[in-house]
Amino acid sequence: MWTLSGFSDEISPDLELQATTATGLGLTHIEFRSAWNTNVLDLDAEQLAEAKRILDAHGLKVSSIGSPIGKIFIDEDFGPHLDRMRHAADVAKHFGAPYIRVFSFFLRPGTDPAEVRDEVITRMRALAEVATEADVVLLHENEKEIYGDIPERCLDIVESVDSPNLRLAWDSANFVQVGVRPFSEGYAMLRPHLAYIQIKDAHLADGQVVPAGRGDGELLDTVRALRADGFDGFFSLEPHLSVTHSLGGFSGPELFTEAWQAFTDMLKAEEIPFA
Repeated sequence: MWTLSGFSDEISPDLELQATTATGLGLTHIEFRSAWNTNVLDLDAEQLAEAKRILDAHGLKVSSIGSPIGKIFIDEDFGPHLDRMRHAADVAKHFGAPYIRVFSFFLRPGTDPAEVRDEVITRMRALAEVATEADVVLLHENEKEIYGDIPERCLDIVESVDSPNLRLAWDSANFVQVGVRPFSEGYAMLRPHLAYIQIKDAHLADGQVVPAGRGDGELLDTVRALRADGFDGFFSLEPHLSVTHSLGGFSGPELFTEAWQAFTDMLKAEEIPFA
């Protein structure tokens, strides 16, 4: 049984509307990235308590904290960011979330990834150590313009850090946007380290994000392969169908529902059970 989740802040800044729409679609989990126009790591104690109350009232659990950890430039001061990682671990515990999404640091334009590789691995190892202490698993997302944007460097990160508390989140659209055919060029390489799937698609020609199955993300091939090899985990809708920026995106209730419909139609056509 595959479990659907989603970046519910793409529905609305208002957490109550996020929760109402998510449960209306049958979701039992959300990926918590922001509420009330505030990143989840910047919510104060009162807001965190209110968020937990709202989610509990709707019977929603948190599949992952959609944090911005690792979304700083590799040459920026890491100390405060490591403290932020510790806070992220506390937030994950507050919501009972098993995962925290992270990134492997933006590179300045013109930077040779090989020149910063050792610093990236050192920082990712430090993040993983925090996760180990907190008993939570980090999910490295293959975001654009970071060190781990292509399959080979995602593999380098997870193999070099070599921690059970650092796994990979798979984002087909992000791979497409850096010129990679996700399933053809990355799946076999990364599958042993995949723990979480983010659902969005994109066109190779211009990078435009589209609903699942309507782009070049080879999502149908990926879904079939995941079923064949026994994947059992979360599939998190991250539609980005209206607005996209460096810290996330927005779709609105109607486009979020369209994204949900496109992916669930694919699952139904393949006779894959989901909840």
